[in-house]
Amino acid sequence: MVATLIVSLITCIALIVSILAFPKIKMFNKEINTYWIVCLIGAIFILLFKGVSVKEAMLGLFENSSINPIKILILFFSMTFLSIFLDEVGFFKYIASILTNRCKTNQTSLFFALYALVSILTIFTSNDIVILTFTPFICYFTKNTKINPIPYLVSEFAAANTWSMMLIIGNPTNIYLATSANINFIEYFKVMCLPTLSAGLTQLLLMYLIFKNELKQPMQIEESHVKVKSKLDLAFSLGHLLICIVFLVVSSYLNISMWIICILCATSLFISIATSHVIRHKSFESLKRTFLRLPYDLIPFILSMFIIVLALQKQGITDYIYSFLGNNNIILKYGFSSFAMSNLINNIPMSVLFSKVINFTDPLSLNQAIYSTIIGSNIGAFLTPIGALAGIMFTDLVRRQEVKYSFVSFIKYGLIIAIPTLLVALLLLFITL
Repeated sequence: MVATLIVSLITCIALIVSILAFPKIKMFNKEINTYWIVCLIGAIFILLFKGVSVKEAMLGLFENSSINPIKILILFFSMTFLSIFLDEVGFFKYIASILTNRCKTNQTSLFFALYALVSILTIFTSNDIVILTFTPFICYFTKNTKINPIPYLVSEFAAANTWSMMLIIGNPTNIYLATSANINFIEYFKVMCLPTLSAGLTQLLLMYLIFKNELKQPMQIEESHVKVKSKLDLAFSLGHLLICIVFLVVSSYLNISMWIICILCATSLFISIATSHVIRHKSFESLKRTFLRLPYDLIPFILSMFIIVLALQKQGITDYIYSFLGNNNIILKYGFSSFAMSNLINNIPMSVLFSKVINFTDPLSLNQAIYSTIIGSNIGAFLTPIGALAGIMFTDLVRRQEVKYSFVSFIKYGLIIAIPTLLVALLLLFITL
């Protein structure tokens, strides 16, 4: 137990240090993220010290259960493929250009319109893809119009990590935690609809009050005309995304696993686009870029953390965490502890760990524990950049665009916005359940 605990603690500390001090290293003329390397080394040491055997690890990774990490990765990568291809055909930039052209000189209108756009796109695509797409757009747009980018960056990041709670597919943490309790698409939406709406409106009001004086400043927009690269490709990708969501909605009635629906839709999109491009003698560049942009780092990251958590469970550490949290005030305790833990070890490892802890709760408290942890994992993402992989990507993009948005500033806005948003979401969850 001691060796497992020491390795796990060192891995968590090293993870934080790597994110803050050296998020990337250069190898073979390529920049490589360090967070997954740290976790992979931790998992290797766990196996070497027999915290869990190789056989036990393999059985856990490939077990026929809802929390099989391979199935969850397939589901997430399939949805991410659909979202990235939409971005590759220019859909997100096209919608954003229409929005900015219509707002003219009114920053307040632009602020609310951008928040609404990011929120809607996040619900149906992916918070990570929205952040990757809109962060450079906001930096470029605000630099050209000579307005302060901070209100829009804060708004974008908060919206993407709040409205991602609405559907089970919005965040890897939703997928992992909900599937660990065999919660289906419709059941999830029924519970999370009101908490997400209330959290989103709360944070929007808070951000407007914080930035309203800044938003009164004039701006001058030069009208832009962004075109979709291929209307046929756009039709294929939007059609497949819509079909995927419809089948996910009815998956429980059809008795088909969500990961199967997602992989079939992603495969169908690939075949459709590839066939279309062959017939029209088009290049495969958009498909190639889509595959290159997939977050492959998540594979060793999630699998390594899963092995570490398996060892913690085997050694009884998850029992201690459950005993510490207790059976009273489940929503507050799991909501705030997952919120805080996300900012210590990142929300994906936290979700893997808490999925094991929640197994010990009684059936009456299970839903409260699952949903409050989901809320904490999403909203915790905008307290500090450590809270989620989206935060790591976001701060890197902002730095590359030479926008001054320090770690301290991130936490300052996070404290003001995230904690009230969390409280409102947990209150509505309590009312809903």
